[in-house]
Amino acid sequence: MATQATRVVIEAGREDRAYLRDLWRYRELLLYLAWRNVTVQYKQTLIGVAWAVVRPVATMLILVLVFGKLARLDSGGVDYPLLVLSGMLPWQLFASSMSEAGNSLVINNNLVSKVYFPRLIVPLSATGVSIVDFLVTCPILAFLMVTDSHHLDIGWQLLLLPIFLLLAWLAAVGSGLWLSALNVRFRDVRYVMPFIVQFGLYLSPVGFSLSNMKRIPEAYKALYALNPMVGVIEGARWSLFGDGTTPDWFAIGIAPGIIAVLFFSGFWYFWKTERTFADII
Repeated sequence: MATQATRVVIEAGREDRAYLRDLWRYRELLLYLAWRNVTVQYKQTLIGVAWAVVRPVATMLILVLVFGKLARLDSGGVDYPLLVLSGMLPWQLFASSMSEAGNSLVINNNLVSKVYFPRLIVPLSATGVSIVDFLVTCPILAFLMVTDSHHLDIGWQLLLLPIFLLLAWLAAVGSGLWLSALNVRFRDVRYVMPFIVQFGLYLSPVGFSLSNMKRIPEAYKALYALNPMVGVIEGARWSLFGDGTTPDWFAIGIAPGIIAVLFFSGFWYFWKTERTFADII
C-alpha cells in the first residue's frame, strides 16, 4: 500500500515569522525547565525552601538597623520593618529574576548548542525560582501587616498590587534578556551582575520611602525616578498601605514606560542575536 510522502520546505526567514508561535508550541518545555530549576535550587540543601525566607529577612534586619535605627529616617507612620519588607519583596523578585535570567544561557550551554527550541524559553524559565521564592516570603509580609493593621489603610488599591509585581517581573526579564545575550559574547557580564544587584539595592527605595525624603530637591527625585524599580516599589507600598503613605506619583507614572522600553529592547536584541548563541557559547 502506497504511503503519502511528507514534503518539508526549508524557507529563509520562516523561523523569524514563526517565533512567537514556536514559543507557544514549546510551552511545556518552559514549564518543565522552570520546575527543574526550582528542584535543583533546593536539592540537598539543609533547610530547603526556608532559604527563600532567610535571605530577605536578614537583609531587612540590616536595612532596618542602618536606615531606621542609625540614620533615623521617617517611615511615614508605618512600622519600619514593614516598610522595608514591602520594598524588599518586589526588589528581591526583580534582582533574583534578573540574575537567574542573565546566567541562564551559559549555565545551560549544552542544551542551547545541541537542540533547537526558542532560546527565549531559557531565561524565562530561569525566573521560576524567583517567583517561588517570592510566594514563599509573602506570608511574612501578610503577618506583619495584620499585626500593624491599626496603622494601615488597606483598601481597593490592594487590587493593583499584582500589576506592580508584574512590572517588576517584566523589568527583570527585559534586563535579563540583555544580560543573558551579552553574557554569551562577553563572559565578564557574569561578574558585573552582582555589582548591579548590590548597588541597585541602595539605589532603590527599599530601605526608605522616597516621598518621605523631604530634603531631596525635586529635580534629583525626577532623575532618581529613571530607575524603574523606584516607581514599582513606591506603587507596591501604596497598594499595600493605602493613604497611610504618600507615594511619588511621578515615579509611578513613568515606570511602565521605562519598563516597556527595557522589555521590548531586550526582546529585540535577544531575538536578533539568538541565532549566534550555539556557535559561540
